[in-house]
Amino acid sequence: MACEECFGTIFRRKLGRYKACMWQLAGLSATCWPLWYWLYHTTPRTVNSIALLFFCCAFSGLLLLHLLVLTYRHLRARK
Repeated sequence: MACEECFGTIFRRKLGRYKACMWQLAGLSATCWPLWYWLYHTTPRTVNSIALLFFCCAFSGLLLLHLLVLTYRHLRARK
């Protein structure tokens, strides 16, 4: 699943560079949040609801981390 640039590198070096991962996370976040709201917003304490909410937060958090590192690297490269 890694591109040519990402083979053999550590996790920190992949953050903010792997566009396919960012697109996948954006799609998963855009899918999971409405799904959670539609299915489980009335019963937030069930196991299924908590599991889906955990995945929603994980997808969105990792996407946010990718975007923050991408912005940081972009601003740092300008100087």
